[in-house]
Order: sequence, then structure tokens, then C-alpha cells
Amino acid sequence: MKMSFGLCSIFLVFWLASIAYASDPSQLQDFCVAVPDAKNAVFVNGKFCKNPNMVVSDDFLFQGLNKAGNTSNNLGSVVTPVNVNQLEGLNTLGVSMARLDFAPNGINPPHTHPRATEAFLLVEGTLYVGFVTSNPADPTTQKNKLFTKYLHPGDVFVFPQGLIHFQFNVGKTNAVAFASFGSQNPGTITVANAVFGSDPKINPDVLAKAFQVEKNIIDYLQAQFCRKGYGGKSFFHCTGMPIKASADKLTREIEKFGYPPVFPVVKDEEIAVPEAKPEDENEGGQNQAGGKFKGLIHFQFNVGKTNAVAFASFGSQNPGTITVANAVFGSDPKINPDVLAKAFQVEKNIIDYLQAQFWSNYN
Repeated sequence: MKMSFGLCSIFLVFWLASIAYASDPSQLQDFCVAVPDAKNAVFVNGKFCKNPNMVVSDDFLFQGLNKAGNTSNNLGSVVTPVNVNQLEGLNTLGVSMARLDFAPNGINPPHTHPRATEAFLLVEGTLYVGFVTSNPADPTTQKNKLFTKYLHPGDVFVFPQGLIHFQFNVGKTNAVAFASFGSQNPGTITVANAVFGSDPKINPDVLAKAFQVEKNIIDYLQAQFCRKGYGGKSFFHCTGMPIKASADKLTREIEKFGYPPVFPVVKDEEIAVPEAKPEDENEGGQNQAGGKFKGLIHFQFNVGKTNAVAFASFGSQNPGTITVANAVFGSDPKINPDVLAKAFQVEKNIIDYLQAQFWSNYN
């Protein structure tokens, strides 16, 4: 009887422990929306599993990381990923890796991996790397902290999961690095592309308010990432204005308003935003809930004429917040303007102006 009681006690302990550590599975992709009818299911959280009897050695093999990637692009860098999309054998194993090649002055621009921490090994060249912390507990007295380091061959640097980070080749030769991730599909969100090059575009008035700048600067930034084709010899962005014309307009306005510029005060009600449509179930209205997804950039903007109130719940006791504008342009110390100018494909004076918006209260 004592033995039975002892076995029951042990079972109870393990059962309680299993409850204590039980949780939903980690996300392996941006989202996985449930469907009530299994017949309509197309995706799973991750990948469908191959019949074990049909698995072969090649399912666990990837070849080619010994070959340099093509860095002939505006950023001067290229990433060769080896995640579950390239190597099916990684499914459910929780790891992946990548090779990164950098031309001189090449950059892997500020980005995040929403589902994984990254261990970064430099094997050739010299890189300037860094990451920015999430928002501080007291943003009135503290700023997002920037951690940077110059890496040399053999150095390893760790980028914590979800934090904005970058790598910049400061050497005169090519650089090569390898990265390992704690996820079969870590995901990558390149800040500049996501914020200024989304499809469709984020309303420029929303971004002007968020980045505390005039709308023409947002138009210019979106022009670098929202291109749709050629018009004669001019490269057009999504509003139809040639990039050169947009740049010329920006130059004229800086000359008109000075640098740093002093613009006329614009009242919030003068901001042009789409008319609110609470009756549209896709827009969200009173007593409606909207989902957000782990690690993805998101925003809320009050387009009504009255105050708005919302409640948010999180799957963590301390979910953390990274406000993109503050983290990228207001970190302490500042991210090197040359790094950001290369990443955002704009002139350095634009970066200087953007950084000034988030340092004016601290100087």
C-alpha cells in the first residue's frame, strides 16, 4: 500500500509539473489562422511531416555555403539562408543558419528576427555590429540603449531574439560571416522595408506623426522602397512622383524652412486620414477586437473626432515594446548616421534630421 501511495505521489508530482510547464507551441511562422473545417486546412504551424518511411539522407543535406553570395546590390550584402524552407530536415528541430557576404561598405540593415536569437560568427573581414534594446521602463529619462562592437575573424556576437540589430562592413575587403538561429524559421523583418515599403503603403500621415517629421520626408523615404516601375528615364514610386523630383522638393523645403526646419503648426484635425468606417468588420469598430502577431510591426491611429479607448492583453508578464522610430533614430548612443543612411538609402542629412527629432529633449 505504501508503494502504491509512493507511486501515486510521484505520478502526481510529474502531472503537476507538466501542467506548470505546459504552454502553446512556439510560432514557426508569422501567423497560422484556424479554420473550422479541417478539409480547408492548407498550412500548419511549421511544415507537414514527411512519412518517416520515405525519408532519405538528402532530406538532411544542404550544399553551397562554401560559395560567396552576390553582393552587387544597393546594400552591398547578401544573406544565404538555410532554414526549413531550404532544408526540409530542419522541420521541428528548432535550429537554422545562414551565410552572410558583405562587399566593402556593405550593410545588413537594421532588422529583427521575431522568432529566434542569433549567434553571429565572423570568419573574414571587419564588421561594425550592434543591437538596440526594447523601450525602457521610464522613457522620459531613459532611451533605447545601443550595444555595438567591432568584430574581427573568429569573434562571435549574440543578437537577442526580437531586438533590432545590424551589421556593417567597415573594412576595405569583403567580409564573410555565419549565423545560427534558435528556430527552424526565425523570420526577418527589415525595418526600412517594413515601415516604408509595405504593400499597400502605410498612410504617410500615420508615419509623419510617428516619426515627428513633415509628410514630405515620409514621401521621400517611401519613394526609396515603394517603387513600381519606370516612367521614361525616371524611376517612379507608389505616388507617381519621380524620386529626383521628390528629392528636389525636399531640398527646396529645407532651404525654405531652414535646418533643423521650423514648420507651421498643423492641428491634428487637419491631418488627412481615411474616413473611419466602424460598420466595416475589417476596419474594427466599437467593442471589436483585432489580433496582433508576435514580433510583427504594428500600429494604431485614431481617425475619429473623439477620444478612443482600447485594451490589450499579452501572452507574457513582460512583453516588451520596441517603438521603431525611437529605437532606430533615438537610441543611446546614436546609431552611426552613415549606417542608417546606407540602410534607408537616403542622404545623411535626412538621417541627421530624423535623429534630431528624438534627441531634442535630451540635449
